[in-house]
Amino acid sequence: MTVALADLVAQYVSIKDEIDTSIRAALESGRFILGPAVADLEQSLSDYCGSQYAVGVNSGTDALLLALAGCGIGPGDEVITTPFTFVATIEAISHVGATPVFADIDPATFNLDPEAAAGKIGPRTRAIMPVDLFGQMADREAFADLAAEHDLILIYDSAQAIGSAFNNKPIGAFGDAATLSFFPTKNLGAYGDGGMVLTNDAACAERVRRLRFHGSGGDYAYDAVGYCSRLDALQAAILSVKLRHLSEWTSARRRHAERYRQCLAETGLTLPVEAPGVFHTYHQFTVRSPERDRLRAFLADAGIQSGIYYPSPLHVQPAYKDLGYAEGDFPEAERACREVLSLPVHPDLTEAQLEHVCATVRRFR
Repeated sequence: MTVALADLVAQYVSIKDEIDTSIRAALESGRFILGPAVADLEQSLSDYCGSQYAVGVNSGTDALLLALAGCGIGPGDEVITTPFTFVATIEAISHVGATPVFADIDPATFNLDPEAAAGKIGPRTRAIMPVDLFGQMADREAFADLAAEHDLILIYDSAQAIGSAFNNKPIGAFGDAATLSFFPTKNLGAYGDGGMVLTNDAACAERVRRLRFHGSGGDYAYDAVGYCSRLDALQAAILSVKLRHLSEWTSARRRHAERYRQCLAETGLTLPVEAPGVFHTYHQFTVRSPERDRLRAFLADAGIQSGIYYPSPLHVQPAYKDLGYAEGDFPEAERACREVLSLPVHPDLTEAQLEHVCATVRRFR
């Protein structure tokens, strides 16, 4: 038996007729960039995520970049974030001309530690960008208090957390902005790239709309140096279909996670936690083991894919050596990189596949 970490073909087959009909309608419309399909998706995601505004862009990375730019972050500013994340988080900060400032993570949730972040606030700090890693929202109360106390902008990288909630409020209800990624393997994934900026600030939403279209409203008048970052109608049409199934898929992920908790409780692995008040959507089911690499090889021998997110913290990456960090600066992030392993948890996982993963992990010595 083989078990994929993600099975996008199985997902497509399960909703093939809906997807094919939606793609055909998009092709027949003749509107391929922005247009009604994108506007409809923006409204649907605004409703789903609890934000007043949603602006579609061409990737999750650009969503971060445009959220920062839309909130006025630029050269001379510092943005506090985590070194335990995908590179896009700090890439976006760098591309708007700001400086990423790292703080360590909470070892239980893998998310940015609010107390560690507080210790990094300085005279040039303008914003904090926590990441909702693996489907679990960062501590909204703690970061809201921190931002209010120091008059900081708060932008959440929610690329992995669509559908998650904190104290029954969805991701779009918090901060100055939040961003989504529609990379194909995300919980809501396109058949290509795509992203979304969520905000409750009308001025920020309008700036992002203009920035995504070369700094213009489409009238050949340019009031800012912008980008070409428009979500295309074909991806919006696909995402609108998949959004109708997202709650069902999230429930399946949570069922799989609960089964893992039951069957792996006595294995010695450190299992993921759900922080108080958080509704976790399990983009990944990430365990910890000091024998991570040996366990991964053992699973591979049994036909089971797994993932390491992430094998190296960003503060030691060559591209960011000029920031001046060194190994040992963020011990929790570094330890996580040595220990984390993500097991298959996608919604199309069969019961037999799930039990095969459980049985294999239990055999590991």
